[in-house]
Amino acid sequence: MPTRASTRRDFTQTAKAVVDAATGNAPPPEPDTRNPHAVAMSKLGASKGGKARAAKLTAKQRSEIAKRAAKKRWNPKG
Repeated sequence: MPTRASTRRDFTQTAKAVVDAATGNAPPPEPDTRNPHAVAMSKLGASKGGKARAAKLTAKQRSEIAKRAAKKRWNPKG
């Protein structure tokens, strides 16, 4: 699969892709070459990870993390 950075296009490339899609001339999508079992295992772990981490944190730790996140969000330089 292409990375996000490699999917950037300039205006003319984007316009051509839109016209091709509208007229039915778009190239077929690339087949998914990932291992289906590995994808399923990854999704399983990802859905558990955040909940398990949150359950282990104390109220004080959660508060500290939230304060740091808010500080970064509202004052990215400081």
